[in-house]
Amino acid sequence: MKKQLAKFEDWPFRVPNWRKVEKKMDSLTDEFIAAKTAAEALSSYRTFSRYNQKVNDDLVHISVLFSLDTRNPKYIKAKEEMDENSPLLAAKNVRFVKAACESPFREDLEKKLGSFLFQMYDYSLKSFDERIVEDTIEENKLISQYDSIIAHAEVPFHGEIYNLPQMGKFMVDQDRKVREEASKAYYQYLEVIEPQLEEIYDKLVHVRDRMAKKLGYSSYVELGYIRMSRFDYNAEDVKKYRDSIHEFVTPLAEKIAQKQAKRLGVRNLKVYDLSVQFKEGNPVPFGSTEDKVNAAKKMYHELSPDTDYFFNFMVNHHLLFLEAKLGKQSGGYMTYFPVEKCPIIFSNFNGTSGDVDVLTHEFGHSFQAYLGRNIKVPEYHMPTMEACEIDSMSMEFFAEPYMELFFNEPQKYRYLHLADSISFLPYGVTVDEFQHWVYENPNATIAERNAKWHELEVHYTPWKVKAYEGCPYMMKGCRYLTQSHIFGSPFYYIDYTLAQVVAFEFFNLDRKNHEKAWKKYVKLCKLGGKYPFRTLLSKTGLKDPFKEDTLKKVITPLKKVLKDYGF
Repeated sequence: MKKQLAKFEDWPFRVPNWRKVEKKMDSLTDEFIAAKTAAEALSSYRTFSRYNQKVNDDLVHISVLFSLDTRNPKYIKAKEEMDENSPLLAAKNVRFVKAACESPFREDLEKKLGSFLFQMYDYSLKSFDERIVEDTIEENKLISQYDSIIAHAEVPFHGEIYNLPQMGKFMVDQDRKVREEASKAYYQYLEVIEPQLEEIYDKLVHVRDRMAKKLGYSSYVELGYIRMSRFDYNAEDVKKYRDSIHEFVTPLAEKIAQKQAKRLGVRNLKVYDLSVQFKEGNPVPFGSTEDKVNAAKKMYHELSPDTDYFFNFMVNHHLLFLEAKLGKQSGGYMTYFPVEKCPIIFSNFNGTSGDVDVLTHEFGHSFQAYLGRNIKVPEYHMPTMEACEIDSMSMEFFAEPYMELFFNEPQKYRYLHLADSISFLPYGVTVDEFQHWVYENPNATIAERNAKWHELEVHYTPWKVKAYEGCPYMMKGCRYLTQSHIFGSPFYYIDYTLAQVVAFEFFNLDRKNHEKAWKKYVKLCKLGGKYPFRTLLSKTGLKDPFKEDTLKKVITPLKKVLKDYGF
């Protein structure tokens, strides 16, 4: 980590000269092609790679600033330019990648850089070429439109205006009447923007289907798997895995919901009860955002020297953007600046226990980026998406022994977190199967898509569908419209469930032997993305979620933990 790094707000704001960048990338590729020896080719690769990182640094900065303030004209203009030009830069990258794959020195380069890099290169050539540049530009613009509509949401409630994340606090209020009123305001607002969101998604489905057909695929499902770097499993593996979730997890999640209703003193859960586990309300973390950050400082000081140093580094350099604000993009994420070798954490704190979830989750991502920062091949800095999520979700569980720092009733938080994590799995596979169906049936009507979503909810999360009575928006199958991954990162959702299963394995091990669990976790983080998902698991001695007995072995101990929590 560079000690001289400036605070984030002092970083220079640069919009690339797009034509100069394209010209430079072509020039560097020409130099690579002209290499006379393996050593010259390796040197050219490294030069191109350094330049690419510099450009990506500027693009990440633009994206972050826009997400922090989607109303700022300067950032809007820069983001629009980026949406327009990044596919053109992707085409230039493809030219270099193609040259690397066809290089007479490929065998020598693989020995120096690793064969997995060239496996990634081969995949990238399958996922993009100049024929789909215009389609990719359109895709980017549609995603930005969606993000902007969600970020600009203004929900009138009790005489004030709130964005969607800010409404979350009222929707888990201890007072059931407040929850009901907040829920009504929230979903009435979504009904207003529903047609816009449905239209954007319809356009996204068709543009992605068009891209897939241009590249010779039968549907976007094939292309989507390649874009998501699914190297060592396929759609059939995922289908079997979804079936296992339905068999082993849906019944447990339904029991959790039944006990939830009993604790709340209601015969049937309503939509505004689903996120509340206790009649007196969910546990609420202490104090302000600053208080939560200070609690996290103590936690990460106690957890390990590395987490202590790195969390303080992020605080001192103003790399945490935590509070919800009007005009700020919704959701939470970590992103990485390759030149500065540091990440930022973006979230929308709203005063609920979710603030602690997102802080520990995104710090897990950030910590992996920190541990992998000195990997020499940039493409190996971070793993593929499902492996990335192991790092974040496992950190949530490593943080659990320290919840006294955040809550008056930490045991309630632990129960809430575990119960929600288990219940998330059926929802996660609902999202995944829905996307498979959508891209296998790209010409389905909006009404047919909504009906399919509803059908899948009945299958995987029947207790939720019962709770939707009296809420037309949810009842007709519109829940997916506020799941941003479905719009911006198709097929990036099963990753969370796969990672959750592995995180449960870490949780089970941590309860038995913390030192062994932490050592294994650090090893996984340090490996970065040197291997594909299932190979990373085998390298660290972790169970494979796709194997038939894994889910049962991981889930079974959790039933006792839930019982031991006493709720």
